[in-house]
Amino acid sequence: MAANPNSASSSKHHKSINLSGASPLEDMGEKLEKQVDPFGITTSMLNAQAAWLMHPQELSRVMTGLSGDLLALQAHVMRRALGLPSEDVVRPHEDDSRFSDPVWEQSPTWDIMKEWYLAMTHRLEDMYFETPGLSDKERRRAAFWLRKWLNAVAPTNFFWTNPVALRKFVESKGESLARGMENYLKDSQSGTVRMVDEDAFKVGVDLATTPGQVVFRNRLVELIQYTPTTAQVYKQPIVIVTPWINKFYILDLTAKKSLVRYLVEKGFTVFITSWKNPTEDMSQVTYEDYVTEGVHEVMEAARTICKVPQVNAVGYCIGGTTLTAYMAWANRKFGSADKVPVSSWTLFTTLTDFSRPGDIEVFVDPASVKWIEDSMAKKGYLDGKEMMSSFRMLRSNSLIWHYYVHSYLYGEPLAPFDVLFWNVDSTRMPYAMHSYYLREMYLNNNLVKKDALTIGGEAIDLERITQPLYAVTAEDDHIAPWRQCYRIRKYVSAPTRFVLSTSGHILGIVNPPVNPPKRSYWVGEPERGENIERWEAAAEKRPGSWWEDWVQWLVPKSGALVAPPKPHKDFPALAPAPGTYVLEP
Repeated sequence: MAANPNSASSSKHHKSINLSGASPLEDMGEKLEKQVDPFGITTSMLNAQAAWLMHPQELSRVMTGLSGDLLALQAHVMRRALGLPSEDVVRPHEDDSRFSDPVWEQSPTWDIMKEWYLAMTHRLEDMYFETPGLSDKERRRAAFWLRKWLNAVAPTNFFWTNPVALRKFVESKGESLARGMENYLKDSQSGTVRMVDEDAFKVGVDLATTPGQVVFRNRLVELIQYTPTTAQVYKQPIVIVTPWINKFYILDLTAKKSLVRYLVEKGFTVFITSWKNPTEDMSQVTYEDYVTEGVHEVMEAARTICKVPQVNAVGYCIGGTTLTAYMAWANRKFGSADKVPVSSWTLFTTLTDFSRPGDIEVFVDPASVKWIEDSMAKKGYLDGKEMMSSFRMLRSNSLIWHYYVHSYLYGEPLAPFDVLFWNVDSTRMPYAMHSYYLREMYLNNNLVKKDALTIGGEAIDLERITQPLYAVTAEDDHIAPWRQCYRIRKYVSAPTRFVLSTSGHILGIVNPPVNPPKRSYWVGEPERGENIERWEAAAEKRPGSWWEDWVQWLVPKSGALVAPPKPHKDFPALAPAPGTYVLEP
């Protein structure tokens, strides 16, 4: 076919519209979203609504179900209005304490309000989870933001629709609301809905009180060695790699809750990392630095001080993910298992496969990561308050609205809760490190891909890890879902003892033995690649704390009982525990 001789000349004089690319309106919308809605809150909900409109048959089915609920509710309302007994049509979920006061059942007026709210909430949430025509991830994202909005408009969050707030107002002759206003003004100054008073505890006085010394310090980390309390200790020490997204003392809270103290009293020499809270000048500190200058250096220090070739290593949360990367790095770098500085390792609520990271995935997609990176680039770090706000949003009812209601509507003082105090004692994330972690772990899931990551000159392959593993997860963990944590069994060659504890990300780990037992756990030793259903069917449920089972697992891997290690000339005491880094703002 002959070319059109006028096409070239016409293109010089006339600007055509490029229909293959995004329209100017779409470009403007994308730019606006990046500035106003970087996490796609509005977009995800609009996508879900559009998807339902494009599937009228499915929408009709859902509306039929909703109509059934409304008819049942109408019958319930009429019976309650006439003073007749009637079973609730919809009940709160087991973990929903918003309507726990008896007035929500005893009073027909308040019961009707509760029932209408719950019926609409449960039906809408189910509807969004089942949205046709969207990917699983986009459905979960839309349902997440819908749930946050529904949580925000709950009748319990407003004075005139909260019977408990009204009752307290009358009983206190208005004092409850006056105290609530005082609490609100204090929170306005701090810029958040506070969960605990900032002066409730003092680190080193009320918390983190187990005696010890800082025996190593570099630009990233202090290593604390705890003072032995037994005449003899196991020759091989325990080195705990804590997460740097919070401060280390979650494992050394009060004396009764301290895992560190428990291990010391069982005859172990215990070391723990206390990471420096990064400042602007540390913006270019990398994830590789945390592995080589952080994890590897503290392993070497502990080996030298205790005069042993290997240690037992422990990693918690992001500390566990990094310990996993270190184990793969060390197995390749040192060649044979007996030369690796670690002979056994333990993971606490640790993700290694990030393909389904739970609710947190709503904050981690290319657009939101780019927005976070742009924000970090301006300051050199991610502010700890920003990360804490994201984690609180994951459980907005219990971590935001609960405190909103009790502080502002009820006028109650903040309870001095040690775990909450630790939770708000937030830390910052260096720009380069956090950008790498978000992209390589969450977006690309490269840790579990053979040789996809290179750290310290070594390609990372989890299959090289052969050292025995003890992996602890938590049943109600919303940060590291236990079923996803279980997937490490697919990738490592190591014999594994897998534990599922009751409770969540923190209290599933801070879980000291008590009598009578408050919690329980399941334990089993799955074969590599064994599916999770088979592990669940075979796992043994035990009452009490997994701490006791873990110690039994550690003892035969920790060598003979010997005299406690003497101070080492190359690692003198630099400061008493809890050290200096933990006290930096």
